[in-house]
Amino acid sequence: MLTLVLSSLFLSFFIAISFKFLKADGDFTLLSKKHVKREEIEDKVIWITGASRGIGEVLAKKLASLGAKLIISARNEAELQHVKKQITGKHAPHDVMILPLDLTLGEDYLREAVEKAESFFGGSGVDYMFHNAAFERPKTTALDVTEESLKATFDVNVMGPISLTRLLAPYMLKRGRGHFVVMSSAAGKAPAPGQAVYSASKFAVNGYFHTLRSELCLKGIKVTIVCPGPVVTSTSSGASVSDQKGSVEKRVSSERCAELAIIAASHGLKEAWISYQPVLAVMYLVQYMPTVGYWLMDKIGAKRIEAAAQKGNTYSMSLLFGKKKE
Repeated sequence: MLTLVLSSLFLSFFIAISFKFLKADGDFTLLSKKHVKREEIEDKVIWITGASRGIGEVLAKKLASLGAKLIISARNEAELQHVKKQITGKHAPHDVMILPLDLTLGEDYLREAVEKAESFFGGSGVDYMFHNAAFERPKTTALDVTEESLKATFDVNVMGPISLTRLLAPYMLKRGRGHFVVMSSAAGKAPAPGQAVYSASKFAVNGYFHTLRSELCLKGIKVTIVCPGPVVTSTSSGASVSDQKGSVEKRVSSERCAELAIIAASHGLKEAWISYQPVLAVMYLVQYMPTVGYWLMDKIGAKRIEAAAQKGNTYSMSLLFGKKKE
């Protein structure tokens, strides 16, 4: 009985706090940091995967403006060249190195890429590795996913970052310093109905990198895992994902997401959440009151899949409280 009362009080307090910070776009610890620690970024060598568009492109521009030396990677070299031309900063464009990269081509290929990255800038080595490349197929139910989609998602989201880290970390260990920043997802913290395989890949990568940090933190290796909720990202045509879907989902801008990710990394946060409500509240519930959080996700699961099929708002509070329209 006492447990039930305490749980109810905690839930009431949590809801009150959630509404008080209704406009918050990050977790409490992250937002308390306010500003980037520039000294942690300036003159550092930062390698970014998935840098040809979206959050990766914005990360590159912001990090360069803070005085970082960059290695930018993605599969499309022409798009990387386009990004490089737009980058300005203390070391740009002369110290912005382009390194085409396909995370699915195996360890021999990735080993060569790591050796090239380590040889740039007079062999000073990589200080930060931003794992930003990601693969996300259109929403599908857990039972409808194909073997092809499963493999493609895990190759890019899990196997690629892990293999790259295993090859790069020994260089960092020799120097006694290094920082991995993993652009994960809210789907790696809470269930994502309609995105089971994507969610599974993000849970997997979170587990690996949290473990890596606990094993190597005393040897100078840092890990920051960033978990954004819905973010406005651009395609090669320049249209936003939300515009293409015609939805009214409330999304954090790519610029704000990148800014908060850099703040988290510069302060050495172990994990950071970036999202508006209701996603942020759901993450807190699943983290601190899992029974309630998973009950909530069970309640909206089928409705979210239906909303996705209709190209509607898959993050709306109406999924929980709204009535089904005829």
